[in-house]
Amino acid sequence: MPRTSKLISGSPWVQLSTTSADWRSADPGLLATMLGQLHLIRAFEETVLELAGEGLVHGPAHSSIGQEGGAVGSILGLRSSDGINGSHRGHHQFLAKALGHVAPDGLSLDALVTAPVQEVLQRTLAEILGLAQGYCRGRGGSMHLQWFEAGALGTNAIVGGGVPLGAGNAWAQKHAGTDDVTVSYFGDGATNIGSVLESMNLTGAWDLPFCFFIENNLYAVSTHVTEVTREPRLSARALGFDIPAWRVDGMDPLAVHLAMKQGLELMRGGRGPVVIEAEVYRYFHQNGPYPGSAFGYRSKSEESEWRDRDPLRRVAAEMTKLGLLDPEAERLAREQAQTAMTDAVSRLLEPDPEGKPGTRRIRPELWPDPAFVDVGIRGDASELSDAGREVEEADFDGEMAQTKFVDAVAGVMHRRMEQDDRIVVLGEDIHRLKGGTNGATKGLSESFPDRVLGTPISENAFAGLAGGIALDDRFRPVVEFMYPDFMWVAADQVFNQIGKARHMFGGDNPVPLVLRTKVAMGSGYGSQHLMDPAGIVATSPGWRIMAASTPFDYVGLMNTALALEDPVLVIEHIDLYPTTGSVPVDDLDYRIPFGKAAVRREGADVTVLTYLSMVAHTLKAVEETGVDAEVIDLRFLDRASIDWETIEESVRKTNAVLIVEQGAQGTSYGAWLADEIQLRCFDWLDQPVRRVTGSEASPSISKVLERAAIAGTEEVVAGLERVRASFGEVS
Repeated sequence: MPRTSKLISGSPWVQLSTTSADWRSADPGLLATMLGQLHLIRAFEETVLELAGEGLVHGPAHSSIGQEGGAVGSILGLRSSDGINGSHRGHHQFLAKALGHVAPDGLSLDALVTAPVQEVLQRTLAEILGLAQGYCRGRGGSMHLQWFEAGALGTNAIVGGGVPLGAGNAWAQKHAGTDDVTVSYFGDGATNIGSVLESMNLTGAWDLPFCFFIENNLYAVSTHVTEVTREPRLSARALGFDIPAWRVDGMDPLAVHLAMKQGLELMRGGRGPVVIEAEVYRYFHQNGPYPGSAFGYRSKSEESEWRDRDPLRRVAAEMTKLGLLDPEAERLAREQAQTAMTDAVSRLLEPDPEGKPGTRRIRPELWPDPAFVDVGIRGDASELSDAGREVEEADFDGEMAQTKFVDAVAGVMHRRMEQDDRIVVLGEDIHRLKGGTNGATKGLSESFPDRVLGTPISENAFAGLAGGIALDDRFRPVVEFMYPDFMWVAADQVFNQIGKARHMFGGDNPVPLVLRTKVAMGSGYGSQHLMDPAGIVATSPGWRIMAASTPFDYVGLMNTALALEDPVLVIEHIDLYPTTGSVPVDDLDYRIPFGKAAVRREGADVTVLTYLSMVAHTLKAVEETGVDAEVIDLRFLDRASIDWETIEESVRKTNAVLIVEQGAQGTSYGAWLADEIQLRCFDWLDQPVRRVTGSEASPSISKVLERAAIAGTEEVVAGLERVRASFGEVS
């Protein structure tokens, strides 16, 4: 018979409960603040449900009534410089952090609502109603609440989506030399989300001061936790990552506070992340003012049992036992909270002159200006005015040397990291193999070992972590995705989080992040490694996109990307890595003129728009056909940065356009570009905009089928011939 022995987890997992002695030893000021926050948050949430019932909340109203104890108990011990982020059900988390910020010395039950407290209540309610005075200028609404000054990093509508961002904030806190921490709040459903588990692994491996705070309210929308996991004690997730964990009654705010106090001691002491699971209960349905029993998935008796454990009742009862509270004082606290909300509502609403008697409407002057709709999708690039000189290769008068493209990639990053200690580079294997799988990070880990981070294979986690670092704004993350297709693994973080963050939270917060990746068509890596991401990212809000076809341009574009306060996708091509071109000797500090395309060949017959390796294929095809084409290397590919002036000037001259790209039709960059050109340049076009792309299929492993799926010189030749055949015709 085999011999077995019991394995023991490396970190403790405990259930924490309070005793009478804990309540007796608690600071009376702490308990008063706890009860005061609970009353303010409860009155706030009741008001939100009331307004939702009147149809005045546009969108969901995810009430936290019943769950307040977890947020209040855990946040009371935090500083303003500590960060939190949360989930779609995050009003209580945001309010607890904001109230702690404006009342750092606690709340008095006798004078609960000060002017700063009133402002927090009103601005938070205004945000939920979508009004301009809200913390995110009305863009965030109920699910996207952010106030950086208070350490409220942003609540999140994607289940588990904010956790990697919070981990990035924790990385920045640690590497800025502070003992601040970050707490990320999420529910039972998120414990089964890959980004959360990936982040547990990553924060554990890197000893980040990060708390995974699970608000286990037992239900998703209507599905009980026991239906979707074999282990409903969700803090057990921590054991597989050697992270200390606490399970605690979330209806007992003091128990939560004590668990967080123990967790803070570890995190502030440099001992890495913790997990805290608070068992809580939402008294209402997923969304709106009705109980879950109204929808048949919970019983009234279950709801009644949990209501008997109300955190407000628990704290009030314990304070009464200790002689710290009497019924009149509790009534007064409740009354002050309700009056504050009545006052906030009166400032935001008025009688509806067109409605039935007694109906209300939002004051029309408080809505955001519709012209604000696109403001803040990205920054205005004004930061580039102080970011060094701009120069084109043809105008550079210094000493030049022939350099491999891939060496220029590594060289400019080395130069920037040498000059700017905020830059941190992260990705898979970038610190090994003498510069990663292609040599693009050669020499970096030796020179900057603390700022070149080899990551686990978990793109969702480390992309989101980089997003959190960028939002912190003390560092400048550069992420390498080994292949563009891996962007889909991290799609939530790339598109829902990083790309939307500035706009979603009001338009002001910079997101300085560079994402590098390489197109590998022709390398035989098949359908899941070879895509061109330009078309997908160009149609996603928030991102800037740059693509160089020469080593000189790459240096200048990367310097521009690292100077911008926006997320920038820098696309490389594996075919360009071994090619050589001129790069300045001992001068890697210039930038390519922002938003300026390069005319690689002047011509009069057709305007050819292209980028990356297809520039060389196009120039070769022009030679073969003899078509007098004007070849424009776009370099800046996103809608906001593309050089419309150069494009339109060329089209006015040639009256024909051919867009050339290598990749598949379905993810085509040229599709949106062709539409835009036909709208802008219709009167100058003598024929429809033509396109050269790959086939509909993703490239296959077979060398023959791979070549058939992608465009090269032959396809550009055919495209030019189609244009020439249509000269003088409209077809």
